[in-house]
Amino acid sequence: MGKSFLLRALAEVSGGLYVSAVAEEGVIAARRRFAADIARYAGIGPELFADADWESLLTTALDLTARQGRGLLVIDELPYWMAHSPQIPGLLQLLYDRSQAGQGPGGRVLICGSAMSVMNELLSGTKALRGRAAIDLRLRPFDLPTTAEHWGIVDPAAAFRVHAILGGSPGYRNLANVSPPQSVAELEGWAAATVLDARQALYSGSEAEYLLREDPRFTGSALHYAIINAVANGATSPAKIGALLEQSRSAMGRPIEALVSAGYLRYESDPLWERRPVISVVDPIVRFHNLITVPQRDLVETGRSAEAWRRSRPTFVSRVLGPHFEECARAWLRAHPRLSGDASQVTATVVNDRTGQAKHEIDVVAFDKRSGRAVIGLIGEAKATVVKRGTADLDRLENMKELLTRQGHDTSRSTLAIFSMEGFHADLLAAAGRRDDVLLVDLPTLFGQGGPAGG
Repeated sequence: MGKSFLLRALAEVSGGLYVSAVAEEGVIAARRRFAADIARYAGIGPELFADADWESLLTTALDLTARQGRGLLVIDELPYWMAHSPQIPGLLQLLYDRSQAGQGPGGRVLICGSAMSVMNELLSGTKALRGRAAIDLRLRPFDLPTTAEHWGIVDPAAAFRVHAILGGSPGYRNLANVSPPQSVAELEGWAAATVLDARQALYSGSEAEYLLREDPRFTGSALHYAIINAVANGATSPAKIGALLEQSRSAMGRPIEALVSAGYLRYESDPLWERRPVISVVDPIVRFHNLITVPQRDLVETGRSAEAWRRSRPTFVSRVLGPHFEECARAWLRAHPRLSGDASQVTATVVNDRTGQAKHEIDVVAFDKRSGRAVIGLIGEAKATVVKRGTADLDRLENMKELLTRQGHDTSRSTLAIFSMEGFHADLLAAAGRRDDVLLVDLPTLFGQGGPAGG
């Protein structure tokens, strides 16, 4: 995500002290490294702090940075220190309380870590730092326009496919050894030279295991690896995950909750009907790894990456591009709330048609719940197919609107929206232009290149 890059820059511009913990480093080595950073910051020899304990080191660092006026102490990758020195949050609490009482140095402390399971708990319950943090910030992946700018990709179609493979994490850009694709035609060569080249850093034999290594609480946990892989392959509930792993549903509860808390899995609820939430993988690269890389591993590892990509193209379109386009459509609508009547919730849902004994999936629905009844601001479809969308899609949305009305929801002001990766036929554009309740959103619009069509 670029956390360390931003923190170093912040410390530099504010005259602060930046220190970073090191994985698998013992307590003595860690304190000596911290002492050396303090000495370098103060412009003195490290021998003065060589044998200091944690409390003395933290006090000295705060005192020195506070003298800089806008004093700032940045501690990066704190969970690595906590692995061998769990008392550090308590010491920070002690120093904070002393400062508030005027009995110790002031200044500011910014702590950071990649292990979300550890960072999430620092301010929870009865933990030492609860109530003492001014801000709790989680860096999010880049959205579509920022990803395209970061990679230097002008073509929305190419940029969207890169985003579908790697997501919006900016750090992957530095791992690519070839220029980014500037068209869909160039994507095949780019993928074969990066994510499907066993010699390259973007290729991973087990992406879930690689990501979990960043979190000390999951290191070596084969069950957690297996759960992520099961979800990436389509298991969306504890029962389905347990069935794939030959485990009981009840045995899945705690490890799934831990992975959700750590940011590796997410619950996507359907609050329209208050059904049980669907479990999905947060990182697109994990989905790509399980659906594309693993099935084609023999071809990839024998140097036939181009063939691996050709064979996996149908899966890429249906199981990677399709779900990712739906997610991006919902994210875009959340960023433009006025288009859905300022609805408070945007999600996907399934509507039961009892008359026809069928279930209908709705890719995008925006609504407010009022006294058990939904006031629906928008009903939409998001299609990543290779064909343009036409009036048949609008007719289907009309049917979904009528069905929701029969089931007691307020659709009197609902907008009908069609999100299309390949654009729209002329008849649909003409029909939308004659109405004030239709919204057409293409791929360039998702990238901020123009606005939606429709009345």
